Amino acid sequence: MTVTQQAPSARGTHPAPTGTGRALVGREAELVVLRGRLADPDARLVTLTGPGGVGKSALAAAFEAEPGQFRGVRTADLGPAASADEAAATVLRLAAELRRVPGDPDALLVLDGCDHHGEPLTTVLGELLTPAGRLTALATSREPVRITGERLLPVPRLPVPPPGDDDPGELAGNASVALFVRAARDAVPGFALTEENAAAVAALCTLLEGLPLALRLAASRLRLFTPQVLLARLRHRGGALTALSGGPSDAPARHRSLAALAESSVAGLSRGQLALLGQLAVFEPGFGLPMLERVSPLPRADTDAVLDSLLDRSLVVALDQEQGEPRFAVPEPVRSHMAEELAADGLLDAALDRHAAAYRQLVTTVEPRLTGPRQGHWLHVLAAEHPNVVAALRRLHQCGAAEDVASLVLALRRPWLVQGHLKEGVEWCEAVGRDEEPDAPASRPALSEPLRARLVDLSATFTLALGDADLAVRRHRRALALCKRLGDRRQTALVSARMGLALLRFGDPAGAVTALGPALTALESLGAAAAAADATVALAAALRAQGDTRKARDLLEKGLEAHRRVADARGLAAALREWAATAGERDDAQGAARALRESLELYRSLGERTELAGALEELTLLRLRTDPSAGPRATRALAACAALRGRLGSVPAPDRRAAVDEALGSLRSRLHATGYAAAWTEGTRMAPATALEEALAAPDPGTRPAAPTPEAQPLTPRQVQVAMLVAEGLTNRQIAARLDISEWTVVNHVRQIMRRLGCTSRLQVAWSVGRWT
Repeated sequence: MTVTQQAPSARGTHPAPTGTGRALVGREAELVVLRGRLADPDARLVTLTGPGGVGKSALAAAFEAEPGQFRGVRTADLGPAASADEAAATVLRLAAELRRVPGDPDALLVLDGCDHHGEPLTTVLGELLTPAGRLTALATSREPVRITGERLLPVPRLPVPPPGDDDPGELAGNASVALFVRAARDAVPGFALTEENAAAVAALCTLLEGLPLALRLAASRLRLFTPQVLLARLRHRGGALTALSGGPSDAPARHRSLAALAESSVAGLSRGQLALLGQLAVFEPGFGLPMLERVSPLPRADTDAVLDSLLDRSLVVALDQEQGEPRFAVPEPVRSHMAEELAADGLLDAALDRHAAAYRQLVTTVEPRLTGPRQGHWLHVLAAEHPNVVAALRRLHQCGAAEDVASLVLALRRPWLVQGHLKEGVEWCEAVGRDEEPDAPASRPALSEPLRARLVDLSATFTLALGDADLAVRRHRRALALCKRLGDRRQTALVSARMGLALLRFGDPAGAVTALGPALTALESLGAAAAAADATVALAAALRAQGDTRKARDLLEKGLEAHRRVADARGLAAALREWAATAGERDDAQGAARALRESLELYRSLGERTELAGALEELTLLRLRTDPSAGPRATRALAACAALRGRLGSVPAPDRRAAVDEALGSLRSRLHATGYAAAWTEGTRMAPATALEEALAAPDPGTRPAAPTPEAQPLTPRQVQVAMLVAEGLTNRQIAARLDISEWTVVNHVRQIMRRLGCTSRLQVAWSVGRWT
């Protein structure tokens, strides 16, 4: 046990800094909150909580008291204490020493490693930390100490880079990356973040979940490996637990390897806690409470209590909520450690099977509800559970349950189309199909003919969404032949309708009409309302392509009504896009814009990714035709669409690509090289949700009312200039250059504009400006 003291200074009151002199990375906010908590005269105990290795001790050591804040400070590392009684005795001795320090302010006890000391330490602190005791304590622990008046300050893991971010300049500002780079330079002085290693460093930080100890241990391995090689080795070993060790010899044993850290984290758990933690360790991060309860080995009442205790010890962590529902994860390295313990005890297979069965049941139960008034809710549930659904698929496939895998993949048609898991969908269809090939293991059971036909059809659907209409048509034809051979009238009609859509995308409207007409009749006679609505809209589009506009419009109105009746928001969004296309051909720009806006609102409610780029492009191209001045905003929107397609691996149809390329050429010449490049870069970095919000915030063609009176628009002439440039999509720096003023002046103008217009974002400013003239 380590004990240190800081005597009063010559001025009589304040201790020397407890930090090591090296600034912490990414803990500025926590330090500010910690100073505020300890400056509160009513605070008797402030406890830094969080998982092992997150940096609680470093944060406590970095705290520097203000002059005169404490009359004396004593620090102790209670982690190595032989017993709880020894730890309590140490605290009593330090408190007695501080009572002898003269001065008016309270004294401060800094107690590191209060874990596992239980009632003896809690009792002593409860007796010492009273207003009359003139003593304040700063403690670090994985769980609350639980005495009256305790103030908690959770210490989170460092934020990891956003997915797909591999720009060295952008990554350098991420706290996980910054810590990794600093630790790497300690091991390899010449290390630098470059274009060649940036993606690997970002992936390492994500794999290690932003845990500071894990980042430092990984960075020390760069003496032997490049970031790319280290990443490959850690992924090959299934995570960082067994691979990362070699911490400083003078560090506590629990901080020298992730294995030791995990062992110390679970020390002292009860049998029930270990049982629940072991089952949860087979989950991918981000599982919901209903799934946790479904696989728990404990009774419901016990599950809630044990989960609370695991949350207190940071062995299970709560993630961002999804539509108000809490989501959880077992963090590394505890997750890997518990999986290893299950394997050693022969319990891992059973835990994985329970997990797979639970998710198979979830998907098959939800599938019938993926049309109807709660479509959006269930799509969001499955989107949040996607990593665990894929883990269940892998387990079922590993066990040779081909029929179960096929059924599960088929049930995921709509969720994966919405979420954009298109390549993944094709791969799973092909993986199950390969099990039927002659060289597949003989132990695998044969897949039934109906399932094989539906898998081929689903593969074609994903292929069409990726933009390969030719291959999609060929796969649909194969599926159609299988269905006809089976005499399955319903499936034959479904495949025929989907093939008709693929033929339309391929540029064969006559073939599309030939396929869609009989399919629609069959689907209506079979009572397949949602599928019939889809076929109706597709047939309307095919007839419009052939020039039969009157019949096409009648069918489209019928399809819109059908989609609204069955409450299929995704199908309705597609129908509205077709309505916008017909309105555009009639030069009804306002009607087209209204339909596209409603379509995008529906896509937003579903979390749509596959069709989002197409709908955004359609609205952007429409606005450019009616408002050529919308240059930066249009460039950003088209760039965001290109980036989203790149992430999905999809390509636009040839006619759409030509239209977008023509628009970009015009924008490039209008904005000049610098302005165009800046807007394009901003757009490629936009999240899809941000691009969608910006598109919805912009004014539609021909909808701008007369400008309000000066009383209703209380802006100075300069603020009006700035607001209009904000509406054009310019950044503060670009506005400053345009108006020849400082960037800081622009910032102040924007703040005043937002306050006077009652706006909370630049998007709302753009919307307000769009309503002036």
